[in-house]
Amino acid sequence: MTVLVTGGAGFIGSNFVLDWLAQSDELVVNVDKLTYAGNLGNLASLKGDARHIVVQGDIGDQAAVERLLAEHRPRAVINFAAESHVDRSIHGAGDFIQTNVVGTFHLLQAVLGYWRDTLQRDQEFRFLHVSTDEVYGSLGADDPAFSETTQYAPNSPYSASKAASDHLVRAWHHTYGLPVLTTNCSNNYGPLQFPEKLIPLMISNALEGKALPVYGDGRNVRDWLYVTDHCSAIRTVLERGRVGEVYNVGGNSEKQNIEVVKTLCAILDELVPAGRPHEKLVTYVTDRPGHDRRYAIDATKIERELGWTPSVAFADGIRKTVRWYLDNAEWVREVKSGEYRKWLDLNYQGRG
Repeated sequence: MTVLVTGGAGFIGSNFVLDWLAQSDELVVNVDKLTYAGNLGNLASLKGDARHIVVQGDIGDQAAVERLLAEHRPRAVINFAAESHVDRSIHGAGDFIQTNVVGTFHLLQAVLGYWRDTLQRDQEFRFLHVSTDEVYGSLGADDPAFSETTQYAPNSPYSASKAASDHLVRAWHHTYGLPVLTTNCSNNYGPLQFPEKLIPLMISNALEGKALPVYGDGRNVRDWLYVTDHCSAIRTVLERGRVGEVYNVGGNSEKQNIEVVKTLCAILDELVPAGRPHEKLVTYVTDRPGHDRRYAIDATKIERELGWTPSVAFADGIRKTVRWYLDNAEWVREVKSGEYRKWLDLNYQGRG
């Protein structure tokens, strides 16, 4: 048996592939464009493993995807491929539209043809689309958490492009019958996350004695989900989710950004004391345009229907994450070179 994973060299995708192959002998065909955030080093432990095939490719190349589907005949396609950084989308929305909207369209077309013609509408086949809570917009302090029926209200080019991709997936199910599943997750954190996002950026800057840039007043709230919990949720939805349904995946860990940063500083003070508290490096910077105030996930549906709940508490997950980055300094140095460094120098004003 085979599954095809798109974007499987990125943060969540690579964690999923590693987690999958730790529990299964099923072949994984891993298609990744290998742009700045797609890193084969994330998958170094699988080198020489016959269960893992890496293909450098673009989900927008429909013909190439069709050839892979015909060759490997997967029982499922799990779509992680996406441009995902809000700051990047503000500076250059075009790549987000191309990958997240046009790319998803071509991927759906390829998968639809495979399902119709090659599998003769195989009832076991699934297309699982991985999305984000950002499609729902922003919550007030007292608003109820996002549920699967919350109206979409994306506020950034990134979230708008992901909302569009979600709508395409829904339409391909309702119009053509494609057996799809969609997950909308909260903020992921953990090993292998590219250091443009809040947690790895703060760890990296703190270790270098650099400023810890926090947007606005730092009180924007996110729900934090440890990446291996997200992987287990995706496996659960793939195995038992109802075709055509959406499942919200959250970590039950709402935190203000400044609270997360101060927690990181306290752990670093303990593990790598620097002579003065790392919190002294916190610097408040001008807020980014359209910065959503609060995200919160109501994950009642996935718990009620599929029995899934997160298993890693934030206090444990954040400590494991810091230790991973401390133990993998060479990985950090490598991914912070090249294109990322050029972009950072030109555009970056802080992540919150």
